[in-house]
Amino acid sequence: MRVQFAAERVSSFGGIRNEARTLLPTMAATRAGFQRLEQELVGSLVQEKVGNVLAGIATQAQYAIDLVVRNLYERTADIGFLATDRELCSFAAGQADDVHAVRRRLRAYRSKYTVYDDILILDTHGRMLARIDETHPLAISSDALVAQSLASPHYVETFRASDLRPDKTRALIYSRRMLHPDSGVPIGVLCLCFNFEEEMAGIFRSLADEDGRTLLLLLDGDGRVIASADPDWVREDSRVPLNLDGEARLLLHCGREYLVSTQPAAGYQGYKGPPGWHGQVMTPVDVAFRRRPRAVLDHIPAAVAEGLLTHARSFCPPLFDIITAADTVRRVVWNGQVATAGCVGDVHKLKTVLAQVGETGARSNELFGQSIGDLYETALASHLRDAESVARLLVDLLDRNLYERSDDCRWWALTPELRHALTEPEQDFETREHLGEILDYINGLYTVYTRLFVYDSQGRILVSSSRDGAASMAGERIDEDTLAAVLALRGEQQYHVTPFRPDPLYDGRPTYVYHAAIRDPGMDAGGVVGGIGIVFDAEAEFSAMLKGALGDTDNASALFVDRGGRVIASTDRTRPVGARIELDPQLLALDNGRHASRVVEHDGQYAVMACCASSGYREFKVSDGYRDDVLALVFLTFGAVCPRQGGARRTVTGPALLRTEAHGGTPDTAGEFATFVVDGTLFAVPAASVLEARSASEISPVSMGGRRERMGVIAARADGDGDRFVWVFDLGCLMRGTPSTIGQASQAIVLRHGSAVMAILADDLDSMLSFHPSHIMPSPVAGGADGLLVKQVVRANGGGLIVQILDVIQLFTCIEDPSLPTILPIDVPSVGVLAEAVTAT
Repeated sequence: MRVQFAAERVSSFGGIRNEARTLLPTMAATRAGFQRLEQELVGSLVQEKVGNVLAGIATQAQYAIDLVVRNLYERTADIGFLATDRELCSFAAGQADDVHAVRRRLRAYRSKYTVYDDILILDTHGRMLARIDETHPLAISSDALVAQSLASPHYVETFRASDLRPDKTRALIYSRRMLHPDSGVPIGVLCLCFNFEEEMAGIFRSLADEDGRTLLLLLDGDGRVIASADPDWVREDSRVPLNLDGEARLLLHCGREYLVSTQPAAGYQGYKGPPGWHGQVMTPVDVAFRRRPRAVLDHIPAAVAEGLLTHARSFCPPLFDIITAADTVRRVVWNGQVATAGCVGDVHKLKTVLAQVGETGARSNELFGQSIGDLYETALASHLRDAESVARLLVDLLDRNLYERSDDCRWWALTPELRHALTEPEQDFETREHLGEILDYINGLYTVYTRLFVYDSQGRILVSSSRDGAASMAGERIDEDTLAAVLALRGEQQYHVTPFRPDPLYDGRPTYVYHAAIRDPGMDAGGVVGGIGIVFDAEAEFSAMLKGALGDTDNASALFVDRGGRVIASTDRTRPVGARIELDPQLLALDNGRHASRVVEHDGQYAVMACCASSGYREFKVSDGYRDDVLALVFLTFGAVCPRQGGARRTVTGPALLRTEAHGGTPDTAGEFATFVVDGTLFAVPAASVLEARSASEISPVSMGGRRERMGVIAARADGDGDRFVWVFDLGCLMRGTPSTIGQASQAIVLRHGSAVMAILADDLDSMLSFHPSHIMPSPVAGGADGLLVKQVVRANGGGLIVQILDVIQLFTCIEDPSLPTILPIDVPSVGVLAEAVTAT
């Protein structure tokens, strides 16, 4: 991507004719460089915009399939538990015949797990014993899932047409065999019918882009559409082109070209979802790039925008390459102008042409600057959008996960064995052992909990699960506030969650504990005889959410925080759980479901930050009376904040070329000067004292002690001797006393004085100018002092700009060190021998 120029170095001239022959290829290379830069800039803009679109739709596709898989994972646990429900198994075994009571129990389950649209029980021959949805009467089912479920000790996942759900073209059903309570033989099949259409509609709504330019799809293993965000656009059961490798290509569908991203499931807890399922997003190429660009740079402080641009390589390599190429073109022109300074005759003609090239470059700079700014804006907008997407996904994942926790505690509180046991004045050893087995079985299915425990109406824990060999909690007590809240719950639809805080039930670590009241079997509306508590494994689960959403991104961190900025979970080791993060109050007060992003300085780094406030899931945190707002924060860092060293060195729209009023090379000029920028200030040196400029990236640091202004060495042209290593001194440090930071535009300007040669560090190059003697005046702060580096200044732009003329003789005197030669007599070809040569010197 980087532009290479054969005339990067201007060779030593033996005379005017030789200079002319040398400058001709320089000018040709410079003009060719402008043309190539234009082509590469256009190519980079196209590449970045296409990459921007592809990255965006890939994120949507990945999140769509991952949200589906995480939801369905919970269903695999649900069917494993409900199929062992003693009341339901007794009914299927013929030990109870009250179908209305069974139907009420199924509806009670459905009222908590609202993701199901039907629950039904079949006998071993497929005869319907009970179901919730009575609008589709069915006496006997011929579906093969009955036999499959009876033959398997595990759940069976079915997605196709079924006579169990005749109103659907495809039904997603989780089934498992039911065993006789006494003999343990299979006596029936329980089926949980997942409301697939409703769930997919919700996922599509949460992931849809604002202007409707993309289409979200869910595909099966054969590449057929099984769910479409817009069936009028792409209907279900149709085949669409796939893009499994994510390459930038146009794919044709129904006569229209699309950019497409197809993503497989990442998996959750080892579960990959139904075989072959993929998320896919398609966007028509004719509308993909019509989105109104986001005015990112208008809302970023200039110093931040300029500093971040120095790290373009980390967040947009094409932008870095273009800026580097533009700098190279400008340096070639600057060096050519230096080389022709003071020339007459034929070379003066060449100089005029070179000036025209420089003028063309100045005009092109404005165009390139605008295009570079567009590329910068596009890259930042892409990172802001990506961070927002991750933040939105995180709060969605959190609310969906915790919704399931609120369901679990309420349903398990209805377990018959628990209700009957707590009505007994005292529980014998056998009863407690049996209750422990029930809790262990549940905890084995639902691994997001570290402990499940049951307590009586006085708050005394009777039994707990023993996952991973955990010690029994029997005899311990829950805190009084929690007990009071549980005893006050008015019905089986209510639950209580402890605030996120350190909890002894979680080894003193912060977590949520979900509670539901256990009621007397004959008093559903009251008669609380105890409760069940489930300890959410917050550390593991939240960490998995955060790390999973970030993927393999090395420069990213993510946090969950509450409305006060207190950390709930974090991938940032410097901000552990319980710490507080300083945030803009506007972000902490974001409305539920809203998100925001911005470019910030974060921990000494330039970063993109996104924030999203949770909004609940289904009825959870929406209409069930429970509120606990959580914010997801995402940071993408790109490089260290640049120290403030005066004015800006570079604008975000291109190189900061400062202009002065100049005169042609007439006899009434005071000579020609090469100008450059340090700390936002324009300096000038006589052109006769300049050999060339080199990119500061070529400086080789050398640690030999001595003065801190000496930065290292650089290979540079020395008259008649070919290339040599010369010392580089930090001019900014000489003036202000603190080291400068090398930026992308930084240059090493090689100066000569007699036989001595050295280089000074500048922040940027400007141009070659001729000043009229009337514009040159003594520095108003010089006061006749001989030791100052600046003794004269130039009034330019009608007096609105002051250019400081650097006293080259004083500069050499200032940095001269008798113990070291100013120029190192080392040939350039082998940088590897530099250390040995310097050591020898």
